[in-house]
Amino acid sequence: MRAPSERPAGAGGELLIPGERRLTASEFQQLASVPAAVEWFANIDNPRTRRAYQNDLEDFCSFVGIAGADEFRAVTRAHVLAWRAQLENRGLAGATIRRKLAALASLFDHLLENNAVAGGNPVHGVKRPRVASNEGKTPALGDDQAKLLLTAPDGWTLKGIRDRAILAVLLYHGLRREEAAQLRTDDLQERRGVKHLQVRGKGGKTRYLPLHPVAAERIHAYLERDNKREPGKDPLFRSIRGRTTGAGISANGIYTVVAQWAKAAGIKVDGLGVHGLRATAATNALEHDADIAKVQEWLGHANISTTRMYDRRGQRPEDSPTYKVKY
Repeated sequence: MRAPSERPAGAGGELLIPGERRLTASEFQQLASVPAAVEWFANIDNPRTRRAYQNDLEDFCSFVGIAGADEFRAVTRAHVLAWRAQLENRGLAGATIRRKLAALASLFDHLLENNAVAGGNPVHGVKRPRVASNEGKTPALGDDQAKLLLTAPDGWTLKGIRDRAILAVLLYHGLRREEAAQLRTDDLQERRGVKHLQVRGKGGKTRYLPLHPVAAERIHAYLERDNKREPGKDPLFRSIRGRTTGAGISANGIYTVVAQWAKAAGIKVDGLGVHGLRATAATNALEHDADIAKVQEWLGHANISTTRMYDRRGQRPEDSPTYKVKY
């Protein structure tokens, strides 16, 4: 009998692990020597963040002339300062420059933790451009507009019934479009006797939101109509057209639903998208005296300062000190 610590070897120096595929010695060495920079990139969960950071780092590497991961050791603060100056000369927005510097800083933090570079982080101490407050910048609907949008889809076709449910989930729960697209039928859960939505948010964080009665009624109507489903992890909202019929609706598909029915309802708000409905839900909750810390958890914000961007109670004309002046 072979000792537990022994592993059989195949021809050509292959490592054989029972029940697993074979790795040649060269493949094993390649996996063991993955550069820390590649590891950092692979651990970015959000695909949109990954694409943005990839573009940012390609921009920096092109500017500095980095051709390989080991050349990051030679980067100094002077390189970063020169890059920032070039970004400003290109007329990029302050928020874009901040993101690019944040991407580079995050990479160097990871390289330092893994002893892939020595010294400090060359991005630290590089002043980042000030960005004007985003408070009130994301468009939000008024109550009457939100009601119009909720009633815009028809209530008899499969698409109309599905879209009524999607809009209710967005406007009553403030989900991001990726979160709505990722919902599955088994994300409808009972917790303490109350129906909840299990939402998978940014960074793999899960939150549980009580299901609003309007959304619950519309989801039930949709599932009653679209009832040919596999039990378990079937997408909650499914595509109903073309080659993707039966598959889960995409994040872009969620955006299209919002744009289509906003136009049909005659709602003209510049820049309105799914994020605008998220801002609408947050603003409405705060205006009805929801605790801002609870709204932060509800939206899945890591920092309460992000939630404050949706707090527009101070912008209501009726709350202005103008109307408090009496003579």
